[in-house]
Amino acid sequence: MFRPDQDDRSDAVTCPGDAAVLAHAHPKAHIMTTRSFLRSGHTPTLFASFLYFDLSFMVWVLLGPLGVAIAKDFDLDPAQKGFMVAVPVLSGALLRLVAGVLVDRIGPKKTGIIGQLIVLAGLLIAWTLGVHNYSQVLVLGLLLGVAGASFAVALPLASRWYPPEHQGLALGIAGAGNSGTGLAALFAPGLAKMFGWGNVIGLAAIPLAVALVVYIFLAKDAPEQPAPKKLTEYLDVLKVPDAWWLMLLYAVTFGGFVGLSSSLTIYFNAEYGLDPVIAGFFTAACVFAGSFIRPVGGALADRIGGVRTLGTVYVLAAIGLAAASFHMPSAWIALAVMIFAMSALGAGNGAVFQLAPQRFRKEIGVVTGLIGMTGGLGGFYLASSLGLARKLTGSYQAGFLAFAVLALLALVALLGLKNHWRAVWPTLQDGDSAVPVRL
Repeated sequence: MFRPDQDDRSDAVTCPGDAAVLAHAHPKAHIMTTRSFLRSGHTPTLFASFLYFDLSFMVWVLLGPLGVAIAKDFDLDPAQKGFMVAVPVLSGALLRLVAGVLVDRIGPKKTGIIGQLIVLAGLLIAWTLGVHNYSQVLVLGLLLGVAGASFAVALPLASRWYPPEHQGLALGIAGAGNSGTGLAALFAPGLAKMFGWGNVIGLAAIPLAVALVVYIFLAKDAPEQPAPKKLTEYLDVLKVPDAWWLMLLYAVTFGGFVGLSSSLTIYFNAEYGLDPVIAGFFTAACVFAGSFIRPVGGALADRIGGVRTLGTVYVLAAIGLAAASFHMPSAWIALAVMIFAMSALGAGNGAVFQLAPQRFRKEIGVVTGLIGMTGGLGGFYLASSLGLARKLTGSYQAGFLAFAVLALLALVALLGLKNHWRAVWPTLQDGDSAVPVRL
């Protein structure tokens, strides 16, 4: 856990530009930073957070990679397919707020164990009894949302062990667990072809159970835990405008990421005629690109500031989404465009969570839940709007362009906020904090 006397970065600065100059002036700065990072936190907990998050996300978006097979069995139209993959995203978004409150009241470790047990029970019940119609698929989607709420557990679990100057990297590593959506895309379509999509639901319980065992033995709550508050006090954070702005910024970056993660297997199959297994491989490539660049986005935000990093991200994401709205000459070109867009969104996810703990360190559990909730809402909007656009116009273009516009609106909001944040946030730090705010 971070203690003020642990910080040996006496040359820390507030200005991101100065930070970049400082890093350039000291070639060994990267090695020193890595050693400081390893000393300051709890590596087993960080690994457990990542694995728990990774396999929970694999289960959360399971309906997306299985969507082609499910749609064939139940004769679903594009709007129904879009809504089907969006329901778990919406459920997970709403449950993240619940998980965030539980994290601050009973601790992240206990909250995570409860959530995993619920998801495991649900998967086994669905596999045993079977899923026989579209309505039951939607009910299963609601249950899978519990796995999506893992976001509000894994990030506070890791965050509370690390000091402010390492928040971007720590949360980037834990948050890279969203690569689990890639695992679902990589394996679920092939397993569905071999064993049937209903049996994939049962098979998914196996790695989830392994992750739970690892989590129980390796994860540890940080000694620094906030004192329990009344439930109404947790909502006081909604009176702070900065919370709403961070929620909006994440609705675009994570919303874009998870919305595409849930939809791309169906998209590549419908738009380019790819076999579901190949479409799953394409989707996995996009997801892994966006997931594993998340720590890079967090580390870059630690170095040059989250505001500057996010500004670049929104421009690149808007370009990528706008390009994706056009039908490409080949699926391979479409894949390259999607990887570009997903990489930008993934880096943005890391940058947002470099900013959030600096502003709301004491309320990080509930703030993570709120920010994660709006991120999920953004994903629900994108996934459902893509299906609706396809049904109404015969093309996904309107859905992609609308989200590209949202990225540009987020950029405008960020540009309007940055000077205010840089002036005010340093004044909000605890008096015993030895580390300045990095924006």
